Amino acid sequence: MNKLLIATKNKNKAREFAQALNDRNIQIETLLDYPEFADIEETGLTFSENAHLKVAAGIKQLHLPTIADDSGLMVDYLHGQPGVRSARFAGDHNDAANNAKLLAELAGVPLKKRQAQFVTTIVYQNPITNQEIEVVGKLTGQILTVPRGDNGFGYDPLFYVPSLQKTLAQLTMEEKNRISHRGQAIRKFVAEYQKL
Repeated sequence: MNKLLIATKNKNKAREFAQALNDRNIQIETLLDYPEFADIEETGLTFSENAHLKVAAGIKQLHLPTIADDSGLMVDYLHGQPGVRSARFAGDHNDAANNAKLLAELAGVPLKKRQAQFVTTIVYQNPITNQEIEVVGKLTGQILTVPRGDNGFGYDPLFYVPSLQKTLAQLTMEEKNRISHRGQAIRKFVAEYQKL
């Protein structure tokens, strides 16, 4: 059985990859399986750089084929911010504070100038075969002035998808996965991985 490391401590991410790959010959592990694994400093300026840093750390310490991703929200009016700092926009991983800061930064900005996109970059490297995959998923929308919906997390209640006339927080998990940046990136990754 082949081992595949997902460089995350997020069980949900690992489950998502496992379901998408649907391969019984792969044993998926995460950083939770290695408690001594040091936290990875995400010092990159782009989602791609951060994903590469996580993959490199996984390979350096464990010598396993490794997948990592980095995601975030990019608001056009804010010149791509919060970007790689999306989870820490207002401090440390506080959804309510991040949303409040985003609304404050966009105070008075009309809806037509509140274009934004969610972006996910997934990177895979195999140190044995030197194979590499990098894919990107994007979802375009707008930032509302007030939150709508109770599902999802992070910026989902403010992220409006015009084609659906709903925010991400108004969608079921299944509906969200069909259109989301992460869902798109995972499907692209699986398609490329299956060609290896």
